[in-house]
Amino acid sequence: MGSFPTLVLASASPQRRAILERLGVVFQLRPTHVAEIERGEPGEVAVQNALRKARAACASSPAAETAGPSGDASEIVLGCDTLVALDGRIYGKPADEREARATLRALSGATHTVLSGLALLSAAGERVALARTEVDFRELGEDSIDWYVTSGEWRGRAGGYAIQGIGAALVRAIRGDYENVVGLPLATLLDMCPNLLMEHARDRH
Repeated sequence: MGSFPTLVLASASPQRRAILERLGVVFQLRPTHVAEIERGEPGEVAVQNALRKARAACASSPAAETAGPSGDASEIVLGCDTLVALDGRIYGKPADEREARATLRALSGATHTVLSGLALLSAAGERVALARTEVDFRELGEDSIDWYVTSGEWRGRAGGYAIQGIGAALVRAIRGDYENVVGLPLATLLDMCPNLLMEHARDRH
């Protein structure tokens, strides 16, 4: 086998990590702490935040001092940012229960868009993409909202819910990549990096 760049995930998200692990992809974690954009056109916000995360991870590489602006030639860095948008408004991670309730009320009975910006940085340069999934929410009564907010699952979740958890009970239908709603648009990632599974999967033999 040839020598392939190391895949670096610029995220602390357990959901993104779990998706890659489930596929057998070998990668390194390099979480970043950057100031994220919170306002603007939702798709552009997602892409720019993904770029910020990936660039920060490149800058913190052990070889950053000698690497070019796109990072260490021995690495390919993946940045991702996922957000929920409805009628042009971005719904991020609720700060508290009050905000979680307000978010769920806004999404109730409506179709929102889950947007994920992806950024891949390597010695070859920077590439970005945007994934979209439409999600229909059921009409949620206050009892359903109370039930979900009390669970605490909304914490740290864009849009205040987790479709892979009990938040699935809030959803009527989706159109698009399910994994995008979880937090990593797998189909878009594989379009950007078709050899990801072959080059970065652990030896199964």
